Amino acid sequence: MPPSLRTGRRDTRRRFQHSRSFACLPALLVVAGGAGLARCAPAPQKPVKLEHSVYAMGTEYAIALYGSNATMLEGAADQASEEAKRLDRMLSNYIPDSELSKVNREAYDHPVQVSPELFDLLVACMRYSRESNGAFDITVGPLMKIWGFYKGSGHLPHRAEIRTALQHMGYRNVELDAAHRTVRFKKPGMSLDPGGIGKGYAVAKMVSVLRANGVDSGLVSGGGSSIYGIGTPPNEARGWYVRIRDPKDENKTAAVVYLKDNSLSTSGNYEKFFYAEGKLYSHIMDPRTGYPATGMLSVSIIAPRTLDSEVWAKPYYILGRQWAVRHKPGDFRVLLCEDKPGAKCEWLP
Repeated sequence: MPPSLRTGRRDTRRRFQHSRSFACLPALLVVAGGAGLARCAPAPQKPVKLEHSVYAMGTEYAIALYGSNATMLEGAADQASEEAKRLDRMLSNYIPDSELSKVNREAYDHPVQVSPELFDLLVACMRYSRESNGAFDITVGPLMKIWGFYKGSGHLPHRAEIRTALQHMGYRNVELDAAHRTVRFKKPGMSLDPGGIGKGYAVAKMVSVLRANGVDSGLVSGGGSSIYGIGTPPNEARGWYVRIRDPKDENKTAAVVYLKDNSLSTSGNYEKFFYAEGKLYSHIMDPRTGYPATGMLSVSIIAPRTLDSEVWAKPYYILGRQWAVRHKPGDFRVLLCEDKPGAKCEWLP
């Protein structure tokens, strides 16, 4: 990740870099006797650079912006930060009075009416689940809890716990009523988990706010794993430089990409994991089996929309190379790092 995305913790921070130079420009002034004079004028002003960060939904969101007006950039960054906080109040399953928490708490007892925004997002989640054969499933909440990845660093559950969790899951057990804009669970103990979609959605919404405020050069990063580049930075027509780390060694680079009005999302087994009985278990769950997915180290996707790049990184990780090759849209670029002896990270054809 470029230096412009260094961030602090929990508070909102910003830093400006602003430089201005002056040059003496010869000018012939016709005055009384036609004397030639020279005058100094300011050279074209270099762009202002603003760095900003905000903590929301358990993630650090970093913003790097360029523009000519520092006040405009500051206002845009503040509004984007407020958007992240608003989404936290809607999507967090850690905040008891968030809209999603209300659904998790009440949707089995009775249909819960939700905002148009949350309803549309859940409709999209159901579509992703169908198209991925259930490899993406927002009802994975019970699994995340028994594996200890909800408010924890992970632990090995008993097989009976896994079987029980699977009985309280399944996107087909979520009933969406478009006429009344309600959500209902068909089974008790169900729980929606936004971990597979929240960052990408937040980054996309923050980018929309920035663009609406006149920003045409910027980079937004959600925890370093969901990133969007707006336009290009000064003096780099290729776009925003982003380094994709080697999943086996954070000091090594798997690939370098440049983002220009597109997104990059990565899912890797190094993000959250624990060791038990000599084996690594990551947080990337296969909702069909109840166990962490195996066979892959990381998947990175470049796509026009951050929501798509974040969501599809999980099914490609879970279902593997051949499925990804068959189902990859033409405007996606996919980097697979497979967990095989001697395998290197490779871009799919």
